Amino acid sequence: MDNNLEDTFLIGLEKNQQKLFRICSVFSADSDDAKDLYQEVLINIWQSMPSFQFKSSIGTWMFRITLNICLRFRSNRIKRQNRFINLDSIVMGNFMNDENSNQNNRLILLRNCVKNLKEGDKAIITLYLEELPYKDISEITGLSENYIAVKVKRIKNKLFNCINKRS
Repeated sequence: MDNNLEDTFLIGLEKNQQKLFRICSVFSADSDDAKDLYQEVLINIWQSMPSFQFKSSIGTWMFRITLNICLRFRSNRIKRQNRFINLDSIVMGNFMNDENSNQNNRLILLRNCVKNLKEGDKAIITLYLEELPYKDISEITGLSENYIAVKVKRIKNKLFNCINKRS
């Protein structure tokens, strides 16, 4: 691989690694799954670097690969779950102060609601929560900007209803 592509990879990774990991987390059952998925994403991005044509930003291109890998991972996990019983992990107490605890509980509630969305909705809202503009989300997903705007509004309503039901 030429040095230009390697530099582009490193710059893109430096700017986007936390966002890429958070996307992996949304599509993962637990932190170990998220770490494994993140490694898989990085390997795929690295292996795909020779095909990067600079038609979009490196970040947008990395997000597209990340979403594709996450959706494939999720699909494979669902197939495996159909063969095995999966027990949810049990959380044993929270020893933080009340304010942090309340904020943490709201974040956990939001994450759980996001995880229960359909795959397409989950992908859109995850990118939106990473503060990507509609234009970038459109490029990553292949959907129009107007469609993204409408979907984000509808997904926000679904999340609002989900959170209100659970709190």
